[in-house]
Amino acid sequence: MIGVLVTFTPTEKYDRSALTKIAGELRGPFEGMAGLRFKSFMLDEHGLQARNFYVWDDEEKARAFFTEELVGKVTEVYGAPPTIEYLDIVGFVDNSGT
Repeated sequence: MIGVLVTFTPTEKYDRSALTKIAGELRGPFEGMAGLRFKSFMLDEHGLQARNFYVWDDEEKARAFFTEELVGKVTEVYGAPPTIEYLDIVGFVDNSGT
């Protein structure tokens, strides 16, 4: 498994309600996406950064997803270019089935 942390840092604070709307509108294409185990849309406590966290089955699928075209689209949506970090998941706890 591999994690991907995508961070957007705009010049002005994000509006929580606007990001909630974005998350709702963009949720659909990720549901049932092959290779994607988990995706979250997040906002830091001060509204200064939006962060999306993904858990993928393998690195190849993760890297194939984040194309230049996708980066351009999300830059428009979030109003800032993303920083993309690939993280090796060495352990994982899933309590969703309990």
